[in-house]
Amino acid sequence: MGFLKSVGMLGLAASPQVYAKQRRIDCNLLKDKLDIANATVWFTEHVPAGTNLSLIENHPSCRVASQVIEVDICRVAMLVETSSASNISMEAWLPFDWTGRFLSTGNGGLGGCIDYAALAYSTTHGFASVGANNGHNGTSGAAFYKNPAVLEDFAYRSVHTGVVVGKQVTKAFYHKAHTKSYYLGCSTGGRQGFKEAQDFPDDFDGIIAGAPAFDFNNLVAWAARFIAITGVPGSPDSISQDMWQVIRQDILNQCDDLDGAVDGIVGSPSLCQYRPEALICASNQTQNCLTGRQAQKIRDFFSPLYGLDGILLYPRMHPSVGVSPFVLGLPFDISTEWFKYVVHEDPSWDPVTINAEDFAKATLLDPFGIATWKGDMSGAMNRGTKILSYHGLEDGMISSESSTRYYDHVSRTMGLPSSALDTFYRLFTIPGMNHCRGGPGATYIGNFGNTAVDFTPERNVLAAIVRWVEKDIAPDTILGTAYVNGTHKSGEIAFERHHCRYPFRSVYSGDGDPDLPENRKCI
Repeated sequence: MGFLKSVGMLGLAASPQVYAKQRRIDCNLLKDKLDIANATVWFTEHVPAGTNLSLIENHPSCRVASQVIEVDICRVAMLVETSSASNISMEAWLPFDWTGRFLSTGNGGLGGCIDYAALAYSTTHGFASVGANNGHNGTSGAAFYKNPAVLEDFAYRSVHTGVVVGKQVTKAFYHKAHTKSYYLGCSTGGRQGFKEAQDFPDDFDGIIAGAPAFDFNNLVAWAARFIAITGVPGSPDSISQDMWQVIRQDILNQCDDLDGAVDGIVGSPSLCQYRPEALICASNQTQNCLTGRQAQKIRDFFSPLYGLDGILLYPRMHPSVGVSPFVLGLPFDISTEWFKYVVHEDPSWDPVTINAEDFAKATLLDPFGIATWKGDMSGAMNRGTKILSYHGLEDGMISSESSTRYYDHVSRTMGLPSSALDTFYRLFTIPGMNHCRGGPGATYIGNFGNTAVDFTPERNVLAAIVRWVEKDIAPDTILGTAYVNGTHKSGEIAFERHHCRYPFRSVYSGDGDPDLPENRKCI
């Protein structure tokens, strides 16, 4: 691992066998040694490398029954009271071969699911890692119903508490404090990372925040309103799934070449002004075309959300999206449950009735600052915290324009040009990436264990943030990889791309093979 494994190594003179034996003893004794306020340690256990760890206690809706552990770890499971009416369940995974680094993972959706895959990924690379359940178990938001303490955990307190407690557990096990502290999350996890940077900048030295769900109140309103646009399946002028595939191809026909290459990816969606009227049915045409009313629906689908006063609430869905739950014409569970259990406190609320008054109420409520939209990031900047954010340009759940919009919001609020923001905050846009991962683009960037080609800073965001924090070498681009058949199991690279930091975008030079990264440039 080169420099990535050189910081903070224990360097013990004892043989590996003696060292591992002592770690096992330390792990077994740790439960009785931990004395942390408001915490109950359920168990500590050594998990040998190669174990397929059964997670029978995990909530069924989290859909994770087991996790393969690649290195020897000490697993610590505990409950921490966050108030008289709330608590979090959390785990610390402590690798025997420790780099001295600490890492906190994030969550997804409204979920109370520990990200065990992220724990396994980070511990494999020597991070002492923690994850928590966001103050409730499972993916539903029903736990928020008339329970503000649990809602507070979800908004910010679960991650921050996990960091404070996790660092204490780490020090108790290794008998010394961590050297550097990191964060890794996407979607809700991305929002949590920015919330930490905004409100608790001392928690982390480096933050990776993907597809952040910030501007949260307007995001859930934006997501909820799609059913009013598309209509439920079978309703007048509803658009079939087959027709959405035709629309997708028409978007490519109009906008694929905006980055200089026709490759099945809209590389510059910010320049795409899609015109659905091109698909309006000709005389006697009845298939693979739109009525005028349906064309208007498509325009509305790719339009921003405005509030009662005409002020922009949330930006448009980029017209590059190939996969989105919003085309199904069904209520979006995350938005529906947020409005039911938090905004209206009415479990019988009907999502089909969503309107501008609902949006306004959600924005005004903003429980515990969950919007995560503070433009003043001076706390993080002055501390020296580094933030590496990324967003897929084919994200069908959180508009990628929300990330560029927030970046510009920070720039205006702090009065800093991009050259100054670059010193601590960089946003990378990933053409062809869906929500957090996947898609037709070069989406293997190391943001998850199963999207890691290797652990070099050039092509792995986790390695990149470590180098930025510890060597002060900031990433100018992230080299993404796409595999034949869309999976690295094939072992055959289809193409690679240098993903640019905003406000740069990647364009094909017009010379040479467009699938070679050196033939594209950031402009």
